[in-house]
Amino acid sequence: MILYDYHPAPSPRRVRMFLAEKGIEIETRQIDLGAREQLGEAFRKINPRCTVPALALDDGAVLCDSMAITRYFEELRADPPLMGRDPLEKALVAEWIARCEQEGFFAVAEALRNKARSFADAALTGPKPYAQLPELAERGRTRAADFLDVLDERLSESAFLAGDNFSVADITGFIFVEFAGWVKVLPREDQTHLMAWYQAIKARPSASA
Repeated sequence: MILYDYHPAPSPRRVRMFLAEKGIEIETRQIDLGAREQLGEAFRKINPRCTVPALALDDGAVLCDSMAITRYFEELRADPPLMGRDPLEKALVAEWIARCEQEGFFAVAEALRNKARSFADAALTGPKPYAQLPELAERGRTRAADFLDVLDERLSESAFLAGDNFSVADITGFIFVEFAGWVKVLPREDQTHLMAWYQAIKARPSASA
């Protein structure tokens, strides 16, 4: 079993934090996205989507999505449960993962990939080139900032995004907050619930994975 990773990138970091929380260690190989190694023929044979993370299993199967990978390991090692303990919590975990991805991660990616020179022909991930649309960059920053308000409001209601227990939804939200810093979108001092939660997650050993 091999996890294909790129240490600076946010999506594989979600998997690394999850594995750290589970106490799972596996072989990891770095794919240099900065050098566009993901577009090379060798990695395309592993993951034609040309993205990381990718988990190559011993039987030849490959999982190419961070949430699919974490679901696989949740099924292998249920303790500690990170995807919910009962039907409602499981549903809330799924809901907040989706919101963190759609309203958070995608917004930051929209801002970053439509402005940074290094993404001039790669406004979307994957093997095909897509031109930047500069007008989307500021919209992405605005969307990301708006989602910080959403998180602050949610965290005024519960200790964690899916309720009383830490979950992979919190991992996803935490990494979104740090990813937003790449486009200079930062939590405000008045977002006290968000800041307290962020500092608590940052203090967990898995945050350095």
